[in-house]
Amino acid sequence: MAALLAAFPEGAAPLLVGTALALGALSLVLAPLIREEGEALPAPAPPEPPVGTPDPASAVAALREIEFDRATGKLSDDDYADLKARYTRAALAELREADARSTRDPLPATASRATAPADAGASVTDPVEAAIRRARANQRECVVCGPCAEPDALYCSSCGRYLPGACAQCGHEVTLVGSRFCGGCGHQLAAA
Repeated sequence: MAALLAAFPEGAAPLLVGTALALGALSLVLAPLIREEGEALPAPAPPEPPVGTPDPASAVAALREIEFDRATGKLSDDDYADLKARYTRAALAELREADARSTRDPLPATASRATAPADAGASVTDPVEAAIRRARANQRECVVCGPCAEPDALYCSSCGRYLPGACAQCGHEVTLVGSRFCGGCGHQLAAA
């Protein structure tokens, strides 16, 4: 190799190496175009599902995400209604399938009734409905904007109102946006 490089003028080695690399890259690029007719093409990758098609493995997480997107104004009401209907169907199917798989340790019928909120009316025997009611009971709600996506929020992420709505100390109604102290007794509503 050294004898071959010595035959060329000084500084030609990088030019030769660069040319060899360029020809190699060109052959890789042109190889699919110069295939013989009998040669089979590789199988195409499976198509990705269209945007908006619910993934059953994450339908419950997607429901949470669209609730948050709607609450923060990233999703219009029409899009929200369409996506919620799709993901709700997928989430229910997912939860029912998971429930059917876990037949080894079934949930007693009394457990679903015991965990349902008292204001639920008739007893709930479907564990999915019981889980939905428990989640709604734990969800914070703004009197102006509706349900909040953040379960531990003290203030509405849309309008800034104090979510409990009243002072825990004296019961005075707190309606001023961004209030950190009670207007009735001066008690601190939330730690800064």
